[in-house]
Amino acid sequence: MDYKSVKFHDNYIVIEEVKNFKLKHIFECGQIFRFEEIAEGHYIVIAFGKLIEVKEEGANIIIYNATEEEVNEIWIKYFDLDRDYSEIKQELSKDPLLKQSIEFGYGVRVLNQDPFEMLISFIISARNNIPSIKKTVNKISNKWGKEIIYKEKTYYAFPSINEIKDATLEEIQETGASFRSKYILDTIKNVYASDKVMDDSNLDKKNSYLKYNLDYIKNLKDDECHEALQEFKGVGAKVADCIMLFSMGKTSAFPVDVWVKRAMIHFYGAENSSLNKIRIFGRNEFGKLSGFAQQYLFYYARENKIEV
Repeated sequence: MDYKSVKFHDNYIVIEEVKNFKLKHIFECGQIFRFEEIAEGHYIVIAFGKLIEVKEEGANIIIYNATEEEVNEIWIKYFDLDRDYSEIKQELSKDPLLKQSIEFGYGVRVLNQDPFEMLISFIISARNNIPSIKKTVNKISNKWGKEIIYKEKTYYAFPSINEIKDATLEEIQETGASFRSKYILDTIKNVYASDKVMDDSNLDKKNSYLKYNLDYIKNLKDDECHEALQEFKGVGAKVADCIMLFSMGKTSAFPVDVWVKRAMIHFYGAENSSLNKIRIFGRNEFGKLSGFAQQYLFYYARENKIEV
């Protein structure tokens, strides 16, 4: 556990003496798209249909606009605060090459986000840059998500499957999803059908959609989960790894994008070969802690603009 205690006040909540935590590091390592920076170390975050204002104050985290129940049931897990990152860092720092990235991104944590949101968001991420991804995800939220009013400003939650199930291809295209629109539409239809069919007594029908059921996929072993996610159109190895790592608790996932590829070549002399070969190289190198290693490497490489 990486915090000492939680104190509840009338208008805010304090998570005290938090270790291995820096919001900038967490939010700028490619795993989240629904956040807004208010000031240094001070953010608005939208997840699981909720909005919080969160800031750092010394070693404490201050959270506004959340109940005691929401902090205990959503936000502690969301920020992965029950995990001991000192232990992870100690193990990974045995590798002197990785130690440099860990010391640089000392506050990085892997968030536990909603699988459906991550599935759609990372389909959007394919061959796309982060500002464009954020823009499209926000447009989807604004059109189909639940309205949230906070401090006289309007925000929108990412839509649930039931809220977006009737979306048309034309409507999705209007969000800027471009060629990915057809993949998103197909994914929405399959996820919705899989949710509906779980109560069906027809086993053949149920089995045909089970492969699209996110709860089922989440509970598969890591390699099976990786393979199952690629049944969704627009989901390749890298996107599957992102969904697994950021919403399904699969810490052996090792998403490889251009920054991670550069880091692996720069630090480890990995061949300048396919992303999948570098993925295998990374997983062999870091094992069950691959996902954490990936986040440290990504943040270091991007912030330092590593070239190969």
